[in-house]
Amino acid sequence: MELGKVVGSVWATKKNESLNGLKLMIIKSIDEKEDESNRVTVAADIVGAGVGDTVLVVRGGSARFAIQSCDTPIDAAIVGIVDSIEVECKR
Repeated sequence: MELGKVVGSVWATKKNESLNGLKLMIIKSIDEKEDESNRVTVAADIVGAGVGDTVLVVRGGSARFAIQSCDTPIDAAIVGIVDSIEVECKR
């Protein structure tokens, strides 16, 4: 799993039929300090995330498993909305 920040949405009127009904969101990967990277991903949202939310993202087979379809051509899915991040710093 990875942490990400939802930064936008994607609308596509022409797409593979198995993508119908999936909400597609644009995600920027973040680190444990919530600093954004330049990595941008389009992910299927199955939990109702919105722009500005910090989310948990899975990729590959885990993403297809999350949407319960091995035939859907996705490689990323939002599987959780993060309430808080706590990191213990060691000195």
